[in-house]
Amino acid sequence: MTTTLTDDDDERLRRWRLVLGGGDADGTGRALTGTDAAMDRALTALYDRTADSGHRSAGLGASAPSVARWLGDIRTYFPSSVVQVMQRDAIDRLGLATLLLEPEMLEAVEADVHLVGTLLSLGKAMPETTQETARAVVRKVVDDLERRLATRTRATVGGALDRSARISRPRHRDIDWDRTIRANLKHYLPEHRTVVPERLVGHGRASRAVRKEIVLCVDQSGSMAASVVHAAVFGAVLASMRSLATRLVVFDTSVVDLTEQLDDPVDVLFGTRLGGGTDINRALAYCQSRITRPADTVVVLVSDLYEGGIRDEMLKRVAAMKASGVQFVALLALSDEGAPAYDRDHAAALAALGVPAFACTPDLFPEIMAAALEKRPLPIPEP
Repeated sequence: MTTTLTDDDDERLRRWRLVLGGGDADGTGRALTGTDAAMDRALTALYDRTADSGHRSAGLGASAPSVARWLGDIRTYFPSSVVQVMQRDAIDRLGLATLLLEPEMLEAVEADVHLVGTLLSLGKAMPETTQETARAVVRKVVDDLERRLATRTRATVGGALDRSARISRPRHRDIDWDRTIRANLKHYLPEHRTVVPERLVGHGRASRAVRKEIVLCVDQSGSMAASVVHAAVFGAVLASMRSLATRLVVFDTSVVDLTEQLDDPVDVLFGTRLGGGTDINRALAYCQSRITRPADTVVVLVSDLYEGGIRDEMLKRVAAMKASGVQFVALLALSDEGAPAYDRDHAAALAALGVPAFACTPDLFPEIMAAALEKRPLPIPEP
């Protein structure tokens, strides 16, 4: 008896054939032609399944020309989000990071946050002939992130600064009449058709003076690459706001203050050194020494909390900063990838101090900063 496949069945078999990679054991009996066959070749080059091991292994040649052709193929056949995943797999599985030191290779890849992290990790190994192309790739990613994040960040954080600047005993010229009337509607006297204001709400006085200080303390160990990229962009956006004083500190076992480069996040990123160990205590000691107005300061630690320094001293510093009035925020990641592997004991110890540690997406970060500036509960996402 012959079974006729419906269109849905045929499409399902096609997809399974592309996933399973062909061979006698895939069970689909489906042959691929045309574009499907080309897609299959691109997938096979990266995820070729060997008969002996039963596991996929690298099948992509390591020469620059063949890799460049493959990069062109996957950009032809797959959407950008899939291309970025395949590039990441090629770099991780096939050791292609060294090929990114060649300008023609960099021009062929799809630029994204993960590629930027890979380029930054290459650091001083990058020859001068590649540095200009690498900066152009990083610049493209940074500009895209700024376009997506800057306007909302300025609006959200700016609103928080305005609210925190309002005064409760304003002079007559500083009264915000709209908010004052709304705040006193319960004191409306119908017989006099008027509101008796028992509480005056004032505008924050227009001033160029800095009202709040933000310290971004960012772990630059290799696992935090995407967080470093986003922190550099947010640091530049926050530094552009006149009523904020923003400091960016990156650390591994040493501490580097990149505040002077915050006008250009690309300079910030090329000033980092991804990889190495972690000494959170030393980084927090430096940040603590730069705080002059604790009650008006927010410290944001971005780290997976794997401390290589003195654990008890780290916790004592956090407790001391909180006791002095500092708003302390601990982010396990600042990226779209969710929480990484992190030190759960240290996270629990911070939570006991009133500092919950959680992963934060770039879209949520402005809300986190607004809440911290206004000293209200943080909008912590559900785990």
